[in-house]
Amino acid sequence: MEHTRVDLFNNFYKNKRVLITGHTGFKGSWLSIWLNILGATVIGFSLDPYTMDDNFVVSKLKDKIIDVRGDIRDYNKILETFNIYKPEIVFHLAAQALVKESYENPKETYETNVMGTLNVLECIKNSPSVKVSVMVTTDKCYKNMEQIWGYRENDPMGGYDPYSSSKGCAEILIDSYRNSFINPKDYKNHGKAIASVRAGNVIGGGDWSKDRVIPDSIRALKNNKDIEIRNPNSVRPWQHVLEPLSGYLLLASMMYEDGISYCSGWNFGPDDYSIISVKIVVDIIIKQWGSGKCIDISSINAPHEANLLKLDCTKAKTYLKWTPKLNIDEAIKLTVDWYKNNSDKDMFDLCVDQIESYCNKLVIEER
Repeated sequence: MEHTRVDLFNNFYKNKRVLITGHTGFKGSWLSIWLNILGATVIGFSLDPYTMDDNFVVSKLKDKIIDVRGDIRDYNKILETFNIYKPEIVFHLAAQALVKESYENPKETYETNVMGTLNVLECIKNSPSVKVSVMVTTDKCYKNMEQIWGYRENDPMGGYDPYSSSKGCAEILIDSYRNSFINPKDYKNHGKAIASVRAGNVIGGGDWSKDRVIPDSIRALKNNKDIEIRNPNSVRPWQHVLEPLSGYLLLASMMYEDGISYCSGWNFGPDDYSIISVKIVVDIIIKQWGSGKCIDISSINAPHEANLLKLDCTKAKTYLKWTPKLNIDEAIKLTVDWYKNNSDKDMFDLCVDQIESYCNKLVIEER
C-alpha cells in the first residue's frame, strides 16, 4: 500500500547526529529505521544482533547507518564513539532486558544495566556536542505493589527480580547525574537536557528474544507446535513498539527546544483496554495467525515475576500531548504481519510502511 510520508516532528531530525545505544536490538532497530527515514545521521553502538533473523539484520540496517559494535560496559569504546561522531542527541537503549536471564546471570545484568548506564552518563556529561539524552529503562523499574492503579513517575523505584532491580538502580543513577552534573537550574552553563522513559510490554516485528511471549508464540506457530505459556494470568501493559518510540522522539525534540521543562521521568504506556493477560494476548495471536493452540506450563517453582503492572501516562498526555493510538488488536496485527512476511519481502520497506501507516493514523485522528 502506498503512503504519503509524514514527518510528525516537523523536519526536526533532518541532519541531526543521533547516537543510539542498543541499535541492533528490537526497539533500537525500529528507532534506527524511523530516524533514518527522518533524515538523521544515525550512529549505532551495540553488541551483535541476537539472531540472524532479527529486525536489524533482515532490514539490512548495517548499510544504512553508522554501525559501531561494542559492549556498553567498555567505557573506553563508548567514549571513543562519542569523540569520533560527536552526537547531538543520545537515545540509550542498550540493556540486558530479560527477567529470566537476570536470574541466571545477575552479575552481568547489573554490570550492563547499571554500570553500562553509568558509562553513557559519563560520556554525555563530558561531551561538548550532546544537547539531549533520552535514557530508556522500563515499567518494571517501579517498586511493584501489585496495585490496580497505574504507577506514576514520582512513585518509588524498586524491583524484586535482578532485571527490575537493575533498572530501578539505573533510574536512581540517572536522577543523581541529572541533579549533580546536568541540573536544569544550571542549563545555561552546561546546555544539556536529560530524561528517562519507561514503556510497557513492547511488541512488534523482529524480536526473537527467548522467554518473551510474542517470539515464543511465533516460533511455536511457525513450527506447528503448541504455544507454551508460563504465566497465563499475568496482566501487562501491551503496546506496539511504535507507540513508545513516538513518545521518545517527541520528547527529545521538545527537550532540544526547551532544555529545562522536560528533564525528568516519563511513562509511555497503553490505555487500559490494552492492559490484559498473557492468555488473552496469545489467543489474539492465534486468531490473527489463523491456526494454533496454547498450553499452560506454569510451575510453582518458577522464578518470581510480577502478576499485575500498569502505568499512569497522565503526565505525557498532559505536557507532551502524546497519546497511544493503537488498540491491542491493531498492535498484534502489525506484529503478526511482520512475522508472516519476514521471509519473502524487503523488511526495511515493510518496516517503513508500518511506520508510515502509523504516522498517517496519527495525522488523521488529529484532524
